[in-house]
Amino acid sequence: VTGSLAISLQSCQCLAWKPRPVGVWPCPGESQHVVAGYSDGTVRVFSVSRTEMELKMHPHAAALTAITYSTDGEMILSGGKDGIVAVSSPRTGMTIHVLADHRGSPITALQCTRKQYHELGVEGGELWLASSSDRRVSVWGSDWLQDKCELLDWLSFPAPAGPEGLDSLPPSLAAFCPWEHGVLVYVGFGLQKEALFYSLRKKQVLRKIPLPAFATSLSLSPSTPFMAIGFSERLLRLQPCPAGDPQDYAGHDDTVHLCRFAPSGRRLLTASHSAVLVWELPGA
Repeated sequence: VTGSLAISLQSCQCLAWKPRPVGVWPCPGESQHVVAGYSDGTVRVFSVSRTEMELKMHPHAAALTAITYSTDGEMILSGGKDGIVAVSSPRTGMTIHVLADHRGSPITALQCTRKQYHELGVEGGELWLASSSDRRVSVWGSDWLQDKCELLDWLSFPAPAGPEGLDSLPPSLAAFCPWEHGVLVYVGFGLQKEALFYSLRKKQVLRKIPLPAFATSLSLSPSTPFMAIGFSERLLRLQPCPAGDPQDYAGHDDTVHLCRFAPSGRRLLTASHSAVLVWELPGA
């Protein structure tokens, strides 16, 4: 990263790589892009090869807390500290949808996946989810070309009353399960320390995996049935699914606040306050 791009990212709160369309190989000279969300409510698109900003939008009035691309890279979904989710076009720079269903609670995760079940009863080729700090998860079906966005499911997970505010609690995180279609995984502050597998078809929790503490980060491998879970106790856990003995690893100096599998599933990136680690996963 050159100095100009590094300076531009100083107030960055969240990042996402632009996905390439399935079956399309990169062209010679093609630039890879990242989108970044900022504390001033702006969304900015950068060319990595040219190390320059190509687009700046301002869809939010509050700091951004989560950002992602749609599966085809044609839309940018961004979530703010005020709970607002915006859907914007990087081609036109216009915001085409603003969703206030999570208003009042910071967005903690956004994820898109290609639609996995036609019988879910919504039009369009993409599912996406948003989770917020108040332990709520919304799941949507969308067809951006047809300007359609329909709520598919709304989940709310119970938790004991506590004196702490939401900012001091573990984050509420959700992700679609790559190896079990129509299922999402949820971790967060709750009645028990556990990961929940929820079926979008059956509208119920299928199974629970106990955890040693409340999770602070979550990533699901795209190639093998494994979860990576980070904890405030400076611990990283690799959990086979649906069952099996977990593997715990130390090495971080603080809360493991980020876990991210590579698209191949062979590497895992984790981050804490002052350390970024890359893990090799043999046999993945």
